[in-house]
Amino acid sequence: MKNLCLAELPFFQGLSKEAVEKIVDSLSVGQMEYHKGQFLLQAGETVRAAGLVLSGEVHILREDFWGNRSLVTDIPQGYLFAETYAMLQMPAEMSVQAVCDTKVLYLQVHRIVNAEDPILVQFSHRLMQNFARRNLTLTRKITHITGRTTREKLLSYLSLQAQEAGSAMFSIPFNRQQLADYLAVERSAMSAELSRMKKDGLIDYHKNRFRLCLQE
Repeated sequence: MKNLCLAELPFFQGLSKEAVEKIVDSLSVGQMEYHKGQFLLQAGETVRAAGLVLSGEVHILREDFWGNRSLVTDIPQGYLFAETYAMLQMPAEMSVQAVCDTKVLYLQVHRIVNAEDPILVQFSHRLMQNFARRNLTLTRKITHITGRTTREKLLSYLSLQAQEAGSAMFSIPFNRQQLADYLAVERSAMSAELSRMKKDGLIDYHKNRFRLCLQE
């Protein structure tokens, strides 16, 4: 991918083509392509470089001792994943799986520590913003999954999606199984609750397209 295209990705927006070129030349350890369903990273593997999604999308997954899997978050095109582990050069506590055919650029972000080059310092500031954004994402998820009931969890999640979309009508990035994994609920129970919420006039939906309804 040309650097001009890289500069258009969300993570690099606002940086000049020359700055992006300098960052890639200094930190890149190459690109990799993955097929849908393929794991980019398995829990327990030491992370040497963060991944920047050039195209496609990945899911961050966590599994417990018994193999129960939960969806932590999704990483769309133009954003980083595993940057915390890459910065610390430590084993990952989660896995990363391609949602569709995906291309990733790997960056050795730990090399920016004590960097004096102005462009790399600028990159470090961008990385700090990414850390803050990821922390916000995880904080929001905690808010969703601490709901006492499946309905409370769904309402919390859907309400935030509507707020971010600026509209009562919006699409979510998950299918039903993925949404259930994200909210840490059982899929059939969640689907039944969605049907009840629709009957109660709280929501309307078709696949991953939702509309929140005002009650009279």
